Amino acid sequence: MDSILCDELLEEVLNRLPWGPFFAPSIAVVSLVSKRWLRLCRSTKFHLFLRPSPDNGISSFLSHFPHLSFLFIVIDRGQDDVDVLNFSDQILLSVASSCPKLTGLHLEHGPPVSLFPLLSLSTSCPHLDFLSISLSRPISFHWLVSLPSLEKLNVVFTPVPGEFEQVDTSKRNFNAELRLKALVLDGIRRGDYGFDSLWKSCKNLKRLELYRCEGIGDDSSVSSFVNCFVNCFNGLQEVILSCYVVTAEGLRTMVLAMSNKLEELALINCKVEPGLLTTLGQSFRNLRKLDLSYNVMLADEEFISMLASCNCLRDLKVRGCEGLTNASLVSMFKSCKQLESVDIMNCPGIGAEAVELFVLNCLRLRALHVEDSKVSDVSRAWSSKKFIAVVAI
Repeated sequence: MDSILCDELLEEVLNRLPWGPFFAPSIAVVSLVSKRWLRLCRSTKFHLFLRPSPDNGISSFLSHFPHLSFLFIVIDRGQDDVDVLNFSDQILLSVASSCPKLTGLHLEHGPPVSLFPLLSLSTSCPHLDFLSISLSRPISFHWLVSLPSLEKLNVVFTPVPGEFEQVDTSKRNFNAELRLKALVLDGIRRGDYGFDSLWKSCKNLKRLELYRCEGIGDDSSVSSFVNCFVNCFNGLQEVILSCYVVTAEGLRTMVLAMSNKLEELALINCKVEPGLLTTLGQSFRNLRKLDLSYNVMLADEEFISMLASCNCLRDLKVRGCEGLTNASLVSMFKSCKQLESVDIMNCPGIGAEAVELFVLNCLRLRALHVEDSKVSDVSRAWSSKKFIAVVAI
């Protein structure tokens, strides 16, 4: 009994110790005391960061952390041997056998995972609500039905060496309402199948992010995807798109189908055609955050016209928008009285005088990202008086 009480007391002490970066230093220090202390320290870990290799014996290592709830793993892709290519599957199977209380798993830079390890994970970790993985083609999302608690999903679609036979997984659609609230997809190609059921099943979605996507999958499901914005994505509040190869027409169709409840929108390095931003401003008057970074063709007239309708903006990013000039910066503080954070880095048309005027007149500004050469002494003085953090590079 005394031993149990001592262990419980020691666990409480270890829980109150300050953690080192990614938790590793604390384990190293405790291990110098005794194996008992090391065992107790591991039993108190809820989050873990690892950079393992295929020969590390990750399964036996994870078994020492019975209460682990979040696992972040970075995989070294410097090798292409069979062990490395199957390493993500090994990790998922190890997690499934050793971490029953896991709620979050992030595999960084990992090779694509297979269906069987995903099903094993869903069976052994019923409380998993966050998952970040890579998938290869052909693509299928049927395994999502087996993860009833999943709310956040990040997927990178990774090309694999050699040819594969494309399978029309839309013919094997699943019919389920997923709990997903946040969905991040990276690398959808033209002609990819398996997305139609995914779009229809995400009725609880609040955040959608698409990166480096050539389309939305399933050549026949474009209208279905747009209809999902109208009929299924009613609660969508945040949309982030960074897809340069998407056509201007496709972008317009997608944006106009979004709910007017949208609070955050990012169109990064997209083909923003004339007239789209004006329509956007009129449609999304509740926008709080807007990111138009690296739209090099964006011009003052279009941007100013949009700002006239976006009176609720608090966070605005136009980094790399080379077509904007001082007139746009003046329009920001005139039209957007609630602005708190602004990023105007790499906008050569905006000068130091306009920045000075902006700092003086933007009443709620708390953070400004701009080149150091554009920050005058007057701007620095007023920034200090108004407690504005100027991130000058």
